Amino acid sequence: MTDTQVREKTQVDFWFDPLCPWAWMTSRWMLEVEKVRDVEVRWHVMSLAVLNENKLEDLPERYREILGPKGFAPVRVVTAAQQKHGDEVTGKLYTALGTRIHNQDLGATREVIAAALDEVGLPAELIAYADSDEYDEVLRASHSNGISRVGEEVGTPVISVPGADGGEVAFFGPVVTPTPRGEAAARLWDGTLLVASTPGFYEIKRTRTAGPSFE
Repeated sequence: MTDTQVREKTQVDFWFDPLCPWAWMTSRWMLEVEKVRDVEVRWHVMSLAVLNENKLEDLPERYREILGPKGFAPVRVVTAAQQKHGDEVTGKLYTALGTRIHNQDLGATREVIAAALDEVGLPAELIAYADSDEYDEVLRASHSNGISRVGEEVGTPVISVPGADGGEVAFFGPVVTPTPRGEAAARLWDGTLLVASTPGFYEIKRTRTAGPSFE
């Protein structure tokens, strides 16, 4: 490759719900991967509220409020922002929201959402979409687009990359804490793709012994 040639980056599609701390950890890892591998992340919304809307009675009490109707607020605002201001705002707003919700432990209040909108220069009136179903059809379509690639038994995040055979490699996760950085992020990326690309491979897992560490 000559100096005048530009290597085309691999497009990585990433589906997230701003409420999920584990998706947040994985998303910060993907930003690290962008620095050390020729990849570019495209951000898409999915919704734990949609995923669990028919399962609420089976969930522990502490999850019902988070994953019930109130769980739509942040992802609805992100969807409205994307629809009105373009795909390029999606990742920026996710970062502003996630930093407040997770790193600063402020929760997904209206004040937090409003502050995130202000940080990225988006109109304050977008906060109204937290209680609006105007873009729910778009939200559900994006959710279905992501979850259909991996199945209903998982959650967020979902990652999809082009496969070597012209198809795609899609998977849930990885679930990891703290966020790997630098060469550690690169090794995890390479290994995850190697495992996920193996025909017939479905799962590798162990019990979590630590919560998200937002270092």
